[in-house]
Amino acid sequence: MTGIAEQAWFRDPALGRILALLNADGGEGRVVGGAVRNSLMGLPVNDVDIATTLRPEAVMERAAAAGIKAVPTGLEHGTVTLVIDGRPFEVTTLRTDVETDGRHAKVAFSADWKADAERRDLTINALYADADGEVVDLVGGLADIETRNIRFIGDAARRIAEDHLRILRFFRFFAYYGSGRPDAEGLKACSLARSKLTTLSAERVWSELRKLLGADDPGRALLWMRQVAVLTEILPETERWGIDAIPSLIATEKALGWTPDPLLRLAAIVPPDAARVEALAARLKLSNAEAATLRAWTMAAPVNDDMSPAAFERLLYRNGADGITTRLKLALAVARGKAEGDFDDMARSARLIKLLDRAVQWQKPRFPLNGGDVISAGVASGPRVGELLAGLENQWVEENFVSDRAALLARLQERVQ
Repeated sequence: MTGIAEQAWFRDPALGRILALLNADGGEGRVVGGAVRNSLMGLPVNDVDIATTLRPEAVMERAAAAGIKAVPTGLEHGTVTLVIDGRPFEVTTLRTDVETDGRHAKVAFSADWKADAERRDLTINALYADADGEVVDLVGGLADIETRNIRFIGDAARRIAEDHLRILRFFRFFAYYGSGRPDAEGLKACSLARSKLTTLSAERVWSELRKLLGADDPGRALLWMRQVAVLTEILPETERWGIDAIPSLIATEKALGWTPDPLLRLAAIVPPDAARVEALAARLKLSNAEAATLRAWTMAAPVNDDMSPAAFERLLYRNGADGITTRLKLALAVARGKAEGDFDDMARSARLIKLLDRAVQWQKPRFPLNGGDVISAGVASGPRVGELLAGLENQWVEENFVSDRAALLARLQERVQ
């Protein structure tokens, strides 16, 4: 028998209380999904989801009687969130699919554990742990965890037809948990159904893609997505640009301790073309902050790695640090990828690291004058106020920000007279 009873998260009194509640009086509750999977793979457990034979109304009644807060977070899908000491536990009634259209599913509640397991997507996500911590495997997930094989439950094409987002989930879970080559049947089914991705909402596609790009190393998953044309389907911008920059970017991130950044990985695989990136951001409905990050990158001026510190400070002031930081990180990854045994690229990498450190630590100097100062100097409100300010600021930047307010006011008086 395979068990997880000794795992610290499983011995949590709050979880024990919920399982005891669900397993009383003919009901049954089991932990399901990611918590079981991650425990068996030696990975951290963050969220604990529970499946039960009880209908959601019965779960809420039992919770109320036990003094446990119950929130009806998804009654139509059988989900109730039980909250103990401020911590949520999702409890979902066993289900079978009545009707699916690739985007949504109509479900019926059930008490059949095998039917519930078989409606899920991947074998490693359909493992249960009973109240004693014994793992229940109804779909062959344990063997796939042993070999780190990411495999659809049953017929891959059918699983994908039920929800087209499972194409991206297949590659996302491969990025996080897979090893070797992806399952051949799953790979073929994803390729054949790839055009169905266009029927999904942009929000669902980007959410899944962002998670995939946030994996420690999404390189192998992206490679297989490109091989079967799934990547081109959702990111046509990569068709001629490719993903060749990813391996050296991942190696650089690990060597320098950078936190995995989905937007940086996205920038590495699409061309730095402002119009195309704007269209991409609109198509995938990126957040305003995400779109601004990519916009700053495409609009940032190129950086000459041997420019002087003063010239670099001026560049940062005029362009902002964010876009330049992205450009430097990507340039550094390329240089480090070429640097092995090449003195020039090793030296370039060292220069880029210095510039990057400066950009990360940079704080924009505050120009000491404003429009009120110009008006106080006797200039009437109008375009000339902005022109004078812009000219003074430009000179101040060219002189590397050394002039103080008094010197700038004196210079302003000279220009007004």
